[in-house]
Amino acid sequence: MQGIVLRMLIAMLGLFLASSLLPGVSIDGTGTFILAAVLLGIVNGVVRPIAFILTLPLTIVTLGLFLLVLNAAMFGLVAAMLENFSVSGFWSALFGALILGLTSTISSWYIGPDGRYEVFVIRRD
Repeated sequence: MQGIVLRMLIAMLGLFLASSLLPGVSIDGTGTFILAAVLLGIVNGVVRPIAFILTLPLTIVTLGLFLLVLNAAMFGLVAAMLENFSVSGFWSALFGALILGLTSTISSWYIGPDGRYEVFVIRRD
């Protein structure tokens, strides 16, 4: 449970960064941040795998670059579901998804799968 809450907070941080750095992404209200983070988790867990399988040939042909479009589509889908979350176009959705992905990736370097903060120390004697 601790890991789910921590990853939701990280998604909220990524959404906050995207909304403050990009002029085409706006999120109004704390409740919208929380709901958007939860919906992103659900959409990425349910809809994205189905969309990935359906677009697999296109992903292979583009050597994986189509995954950026798929991530932007999932970001835009969540924005379309919420009233106080707006994305002005494809490029805003693409850069918003990139900021969200970078935030999640950087935090995953330090957070283990169960939600604990992990640091590995290698000692050479």
